[in-house]
Amino acid sequence: MIGQPATTAASYQFTAVEVKQTAFRFDGIFLPTDLHQPLYFVEVQTYSDPLFYARLFAEIFLYLYRHAPAQPWQAVILFATRSLEPTQAQPYLALLASPQVQRVYLDELGDSEQLGVT
Repeated sequence: MIGQPATTAASYQFTAVEVKQTAFRFDGIFLPTDLHQPLYFVEVQTYSDPLFYARLFAEIFLYLYRHAPAQPWQAVILFATRSLEPTQAQPYLALLASPQVQRVYLDELGDSEQLGVT
């Protein structure tokens, strides 16, 4: 049914797993008043955390499950430096490559004049 040979099934064990819910807290969410505008999940990462992406996407999808927003969403991740980005991101590559996830490296932004901030 999924395009794999039947012999592949021998290397798998099927099980039902209960996943307990953990409490999560976003650094911030921008909720639009116009339902055509996306809601923005904002996370600021200033320390090394190999499980950062696992936690972030669990938070986002739990929020979407609990609140069922009508509008699209985007995640904005602010890393203090590029070196803080987790290197083990294989399960999240499709999300990280999508336009719904934007990564910003604060140390690469430049000074306020370059950004047009006064």
